[in-house]
Amino acid sequence: MPGALRRPGLWHGSGVGEELFECRDDGRCLGGTTRLREQLDAWPRWPAVSVSCARHREESNLTAMGDVAIFDAEAVLRAVAPPDAIARTRDAFERHARGEWEMPAKVYVEAPPAGDFRAMPARGAGIASLKWVTSFPHNPERGLPVVAGALLVSSAETGELLAIMDCAAITSLRTGAAAAVSAQLLAAPAAREAGIIGCGVNGAWAARCLAAAGYDDGICFDPRPEAASTLASELGWRTGTREEAVAADVVVTVTPAESVVVSGDDMRPGQHFAALGADAHGKGEIEPGALARVRLFCDEWEQASKGGELSTAVAAGIVGRDAVTEIGAVLLGEAEGRRSADEITLFDSTGLAIQDLAIARAVLDAGAGDAPTISL
Repeated sequence: MPGALRRPGLWHGSGVGEELFECRDDGRCLGGTTRLREQLDAWPRWPAVSVSCARHREESNLTAMGDVAIFDAEAVLRAVAPPDAIARTRDAFERHARGEWEMPAKVYVEAPPAGDFRAMPARGAGIASLKWVTSFPHNPERGLPVVAGALLVSSAETGELLAIMDCAAITSLRTGAAAAVSAQLLAAPAAREAGIIGCGVNGAWAARCLAAAGYDDGICFDPRPEAASTLASELGWRTGTREEAVAADVVVTVTPAESVVVSGDDMRPGQHFAALGADAHGKGEIEPGALARVRLFCDEWEQASKGGELSTAVAAGIVGRDAVTEIGAVLLGEAEGRRSADEITLFDSTGLAIQDLAIARAVLDAGAGDAPTISL
């Protein structure tokens, strides 16, 4: 469009000030016809569309976002060690319970029959985050991870995009840390041994966080012996049968939750269970009837009652709202935790956006200056 650009007054040194656009629905207008050239070379016969150019940012309404830090899985895990993940997750539960951090409801986008997508927003600690994450349980059969996606972190003051983070690593850290927080808060004082049922990626991080919380003895069980053996060797624990793992003082279940792995007959006085696998309605690792005879805790009632370990029992009328205590209330001293050494406690961890936010904040605090960046 050289004719249009040469028009006096259209070139201001910072870009195209005005440019003609064919207003009618005629595909020939972009075909380089004589008529089009006449339109472009002529002074406007109808109002022009104003187009700003970002050649000089200060003269334009279009501004670049700036540099955005990129944290891959390795960078996330290097930035946040299990003890810090535990402390940050505990703080997240407390801040959410106080109403300091905001967390709208998780949004599910089904992709049947393979899995689903989830959008999880939160705001607090000077940032806002949005996790776009998948759950495709049978992906390992394809050589792909179950959980994949990204976590976007923005400034809560300006809205600027600050970082993009690998969300699988954040999910692993906050999932494992939640199990450890629940054990610290709800396990019997004499509890020493931990049992892990399901030694995949998230199960391994649950074990690492429990080890960081002082559980030096542990039993690892997984239908894939090599997964259990590798984890046990790393932590100095041992492998065992499901029956041995479920008999431990603290039992953490981290399976696809497509079938029951703990029955009421498996439970004994004084145990603490952390059920991490059920993350959508219809899933469950604990026999629903067994939930009626234990003290129940969860990360957040609305989410847990609709898509966590408790959801099937809630739908069946076995468990009601008054039977479940949110862990944040216990941390703040507003509700009772374990009431006796013989009581059986169970924590339903569904994974909250405020936990992701807490880990993201820790990542930024630890390594934002050293991370590679992209310009957007």
